[in-house]
Amino acid sequence: MTKTPVNRRSRGTGTEDGTLTDRAYRELEEMIVTLQLSPGTVLSEQALAVRLKIGRTPIREALQRLARDGLVVIMPRRGIMVSEINLRLQLRLLEVRRELERLMASLAAERATSDERREFAEVAQAMLAAAAKADDIAFMRLDQRFNILIATAARNEFARRSMGLMNALSRRFWYQHYQEVADLPLAAKLHAAVANAVAQKKVKAAATASDQLIDYIEDFARKTLDT
Repeated sequence: MTKTPVNRRSRGTGTEDGTLTDRAYRELEEMIVTLQLSPGTVLSEQALAVRLKIGRTPIREALQRLARDGLVVIMPRRGIMVSEINLRLQLRLLEVRRELERLMASLAAERATSDERREFAEVAQAMLAAAAKADDIAFMRLDQRFNILIATAARNEFARRSMGLMNALSRRFWYQHYQEVADLPLAAKLHAAVANAVAQKKVKAAATASDQLIDYIEDFARKTLDT
């Protein structure tokens, strides 16, 4: 990855820092979600800046965003720690996700543009292909793309912000346990059903597919109790 020169005191740094903050957020979020940075890990801004080849200011801003997402905990005078994974929290989160995801799937099916519908169809096929290859990282990245796409297509900023607080926590929980209790092809099939319903402008089908996806995710979460 090419390092981008940064001079935060020069003109135009706002845009550059914003871009670097977004990049830092994406990379750190994936590292946390895929457990490269495991729960309980104490993070150092300096070490992360060296690892990602990004300045400390974008790293700090990215960590603040991750704290809002619940992926890290900022402890005054003690540092920053990757948050623990909690089953009870996950089940409470799913109560809210069910209602929000049904709403957003319905709105996306109604409001998506032609280009967005084509992208939904592409994501559906790519998810099925990733599952067929047992490529968990590709699937996780497609799931994030799916989440962003449906939040955009729904065109409701309040629902989007609420879902943004839940997606990363849910994906990390899934990644931690999927090898023991998950069915990757089934997960891909259920995600693809939502994506295809949106692509085909089927509002009721999108809502039904969303509920079926959450049914699977809830069952998955409860099965982790037995592992």
